Amino acid sequence: MRDKKSAAMGFIFITMLVDCIGLGIIIPVMPDLIKELNGGTLSEASTIGGWLTFAYASMQFVFAPILGGLSDKLGRRPVLLASLLGLGMDYLFLAMAPSLAWLFVGRVISGIFGASFTTASAYIADISEPEKRAQNFGMIGAAFGLGFIIGPVIGGLFSEWGLRAPFIAAAIFSLLNFIYGYFILPESLKKENRRPFQWKRANPLGTLANLRRYPALGGLFAAVFLLYIAGHAAQSTWTFYTEEKFHWNARWVGYSLGFVGLMIAVVQGGLIRIIIPKIGQRMSVYAGLVMYIVGFILFAFASEGWMMFAFMVPYGLGGIAGPALQGLMSNEVPANEQGELQGGLTSMMSVTSIIGPLLMTYLFAHYTAPATGVYFPGAPFLMGAVLTLISIFLAAISLKRYRVKPITPSK
Repeated sequence: MRDKKSAAMGFIFITMLVDCIGLGIIIPVMPDLIKELNGGTLSEASTIGGWLTFAYASMQFVFAPILGGLSDKLGRRPVLLASLLGLGMDYLFLAMAPSLAWLFVGRVISGIFGASFTTASAYIADISEPEKRAQNFGMIGAAFGLGFIIGPVIGGLFSEWGLRAPFIAAAIFSLLNFIYGYFILPESLKKENRRPFQWKRANPLGTLANLRRYPALGGLFAAVFLLYIAGHAAQSTWTFYTEEKFHWNARWVGYSLGFVGLMIAVVQGGLIRIIIPKIGQRMSVYAGLVMYIVGFILFAFASEGWMMFAFMVPYGLGGIAGPALQGLMSNEVPANEQGELQGGLTSMMSVTSIIGPLLMTYLFAHYTAPATGVYFPGAPFLMGAVLTLISIFLAAISLKRYRVKPITPSK
């Protein structure tokens, strides 16, 4: 049984790795593609980039609970495969985009099918013992990290052949991933652990209402909510920030994101398997959030490009918080509600992907605009530090009510 679970973990890791490579490939060229289609400035492109993320997140907010509920009924495999196929088709759509309107339509399609991380998290919960879920959730972070080592570097190199070439490469990776999953990926959810699909629970409000039955989840959801918004200080403005302040091109953005990926892979793929068992999930949450705050502040005041690489070390160590929080939350719910939980988390994350990019790109655009009274491109990072500090207090309050007793599966 242990060998089967190890093999299944390997399958899901490879699937997510290829998925993340595809995502990472397009990041270095997206600002330049927006500028090409819009004919505007970098500040204007950052605002449009925020609205593109808004379109993606809005669709994911609606559809993530539906796909999470379907994965609880049909199993993880078919939902994950549909997501991978939809993502591959979306990249081809974006590669042919002749206007900004096409980019927005492509983001809508991607948001509808964007269930890969949701379903992968439920998959890992299915095959993991409760005490090892936090470490195993880190495998998604490791795949994300390695994907962002390989993907942005490939994207930066492919950009030499034009702004559309990275999108075609991403489509190839995603469609190959679909083929790999179709023939290799086994199902993880046993028949006895499935539940009927219910529309009243297959929506963001219904999902959250049902999960209110578990006392500790409310505060932890709020802590994760603020943490995800804070994360967009880096995710939504990194390319714009480094181009504005250090005059990096797509290749250097790719190298920097590759180093970010290396840190994520080392921390979430390796260090958390040492740190979490040693200091426990709760202390891992606190330690990780503190390191995020340190990283945000250092990024905000970096004066040389090389500093961004050095400051990625404390920021990367903050990555122990996410898997620890996810592990604590997953252990609160029974086996036949893991898909619903992960769908709820993804839906909540999509809300932060609406708020976060708009907030952070607005702060960047405001403090870099020619008419601004105060020039400070690092403003989004300071906002990220403040939000993470609040997240620490919310997590501390919630963890006082955390329980570890087994929970009876719901009907």
